[in-house]
Amino acid sequence: MTDYSSDLLRLLSSRGYIHQLTDAHGLDALAAKQIVPGYIGFDPTAPSLHVGSLVQIMMLRRLQQAGHKPIVLMGGGTGKIGDPSFKDEARKLLTDDTIAANVASIKRVFERFLTFGDGPTDAVMVDNADWLDKLEYIPFLREIGQHFSVNRMLSFDSVKLRLDREQSLSFLEFNYMILQGYDFLELTRRAGCRLQMGGSDQWGNIVNGIELTRRVAGETVYGLTTPLITTADGGKMGKTMSGAVWLNEEQLSAYDYWQFWRNTDDRDVGRFLRLFTDLPLDEIARLEALEGAGINDAKKILADAATALCRGEAAAAEAAETARRTFEEGAAGDSLPTLAVDGSIGILDALVGLGLVASKGEAKRLIKGGGARVGDDKVSDEALIVTVGADPVRIAAGKKHHGLLVAAA
Repeated sequence: MTDYSSDLLRLLSSRGYIHQLTDAHGLDALAAKQIVPGYIGFDPTAPSLHVGSLVQIMMLRRLQQAGHKPIVLMGGGTGKIGDPSFKDEARKLLTDDTIAANVASIKRVFERFLTFGDGPTDAVMVDNADWLDKLEYIPFLREIGQHFSVNRMLSFDSVKLRLDREQSLSFLEFNYMILQGYDFLELTRRAGCRLQMGGSDQWGNIVNGIELTRRVAGETVYGLTTPLITTADGGKMGKTMSGAVWLNEEQLSAYDYWQFWRNTDDRDVGRFLRLFTDLPLDEIARLEALEGAGINDAKKILADAATALCRGEAAAAEAAETARRTFEEGAAGDSLPTLAVDGSIGILDALVGLGLVASKGEAKRLIKGGGARVGDDKVSDEALIVTVGADPVRIAAGKKHHGLLVAAA
């Protein structure tokens, strides 16, 4: 079904967000006649989310743009377990203090994308620790556990993959899908939630929640998943040679964030403009049809728009200007990553310290491949010592990743 009557599903479909729907007709009819509260869960496993979570954040933004109510569920409770879906091994267990600090840090990014408040379509943020931490084991097993079939749970791809590889799946992790299903039930009771959204890897967990809510509360609720977002070359979205592309400023500079989008593969420009910006579809169609030097202009527009959403207009403008000065004028922009050096530093340490590569091994491979430069000079010796005086020294990893070594105060 693609001929939707609701603004919500028309918007999501036209911009490429829909992969699976549990009941397309039912959700479409509901969204056409009333405000639909919908949620997505985010486990606080780090101080920042990364670009791999951005399509989900944008889904909540689209929900609000279509006149519905986004619910941001922070997994303060489920984060104590960690979602085992399609993971090769168990996540490291985090302390309560670490989880609380991560939740506080992650919250800030949502304020860029959503309007929070007390109105009918204003976004709200809740934490599943509020109800999961209070559960009593035996009553929970009796009320909720009876509705889950172990046979069926074992059949879900997220679990089956681990077992087929003969990789350990702890009882702790096995409980995750029950707790996620319980989240949907609780949000239906507490906030009238009617929709859960997530990535395609969450399909089994979402279906569990829908069935549990129907059985326990007698409510009809819905699920929607997005396609797995990969790059045109088959890579995982948000992974670069320097590691994850973090959304928070403390983990990644606005300049590096802008550069990530500027470096988009030509084939991904149109799709990423639809998913990660608010540009009109007719303008996106014009931009993705550009060729040659024109597609580079489209990439700059993508970088400007995506960075403005996540970091603000001023940060996006500064990053774009830094890029222009760096690449068009050969100057060093103020927003380049910098590393203070007391006298001198080895080139391997410089590349790692600036965040241009993730490890010394990666730095050695970069040098061997001829991709490292100090100023305009190509580096051929991995033992090179770089001396830093009054003037900053520019270090490059490839054509598009730059940093500055500056003298320590």
